[in-house]
Amino acid sequence: MKILFVGGTGLISTACTDLALARGIEVFHLNRGSHPSHKLGLTTLLADIHDEAGAKEALAGRRFDAVVDWIAFRPDDIERDIRLFRDRTRQYVFVSSATVYQKPLRGWPIREDWPLSNPYWQYARDKIACEDRVNRAFREEGLPATIVRPSHTYGEQSIPLAVRSLTRPFTSIARMRSGKAVIVPGDGSSLWTLTHRRDFAVGLVGLLGLQQTLGQAFNIMSSEALSWDEIYRQTAEAAGAELAPVHVTSDFIAACMPEISGRLLGDGSVSSIFDTSKLRSLVPDFRPSVPFSEGIRWAIEWFDADPARQEIDAATDARWDRLIEVWKRGLGQAQREFELMEDAS
Repeated sequence: MKILFVGGTGLISTACTDLALARGIEVFHLNRGSHPSHKLGLTTLLADIHDEAGAKEALAGRRFDAVVDWIAFRPDDIERDIRLFRDRTRQYVFVSSATVYQKPLRGWPIREDWPLSNPYWQYARDKIACEDRVNRAFREEGLPATIVRPSHTYGEQSIPLAVRSLTRPFTSIARMRSGKAVIVPGDGSSLWTLTHRRDFAVGLVGLLGLQQTLGQAFNIMSSEALSWDEIYRQTAEAAGAELAPVHVTSDFIAACMPEISGRLLGDGSVSSIFDTSKLRSLVPDFRPSVPFSEGIRWAIEWFDADPARQEIDAATDARWDRLIEVWKRGLGQAQREFELMEDAS
């Protein structure tokens, strides 16, 4: 089998590349070559996918059993992919997201046929619009499309906490190790599904080349759902630190740090448990085997192995301090005012 990954050098796509190569699949990457890889069996086609003419030239004369675009985020990206890949592959895989599911949820587990709506997060709304375009192209234009919806997928280079620095993830570990408080949204009891990238790869690669997936969407995530309190506890334990949690309502966090309101209010603050039976019916070897306690230990070991990886986001760290201070002060003031009102009544 011959597959093409558009991108292919990200945290999740590298795990999928490694597994595909290990299974004897011929793998191609289409990217700018910014992070060159010399893995045996991997061929890199040098082009920027956003330069459609250049991408078309790099793809000239090539056909694939499956194409996976890891960096399609908006409907315009889908329009370009339709032009480039409709007649060049037997399967086009759009990587969507579990953030597309309607919030608040109507129950669990979340199946692929549930309504899609996310008024809180533009990223999710764009993914929904992409799915709409992919489905229409499948029905009306012959695009052999499959949609996959990962949940929160992590790996060695990430610390998947609810309130975190996206650019310098070690910041949270440094806080824990220094004894500083960390922010946990809500009361910490909502359930969250974290999936290690190695487990995700088994699901994604297992779907490649299967013609019965066309016109279908598939959840790809672990069956392990942990509370945010437990996720933070296991992270602190792996870091060898004492956890000092401060529970702050999600609305308050979003009001103080609006840049994370989408991924918090539109996703992380809502309990999310998923049904993957549809995937497992076609990919029976999809049996997620990396518990979070092990995956987070690998991640922290990766950061600890090289001091250069332990960069701190000082500005975000200071903002967390301010948010915690204001929250505690506000709670104290509210309690005093309530007691005065009680006395007056």
